[in-house]
Amino acid sequence: MGRQSISFTQPNDEWLKKKVDSKEYTSKSELINDLVRQARKQQAQVDWIRAKLEKAESSGFTNESRDEILSQSKKLING
Repeated sequence: MGRQSISFTQPNDEWLKKKVDSKEYTSKSELINDLVRQARKQQAQVDWIRAKLEKAESSGFTNESRDEILSQSKKLING
């Protein structure tokens, strides 16, 4: 596992400390790793939506219904 040394602004550091102090996370590292996982998942969702939009724009139409597209989007977002 890679080790990093990073600095936080005072408000961000206080927020991190509160999360750890509340026992929601056992350490700042655990919290940061969780935030990075969430950001990666969110980016995957954005990439999926972007790809669908690009495909739709280039083809001009889709055979999927509005409800099918919405269902796929929700599945991706909710995991």
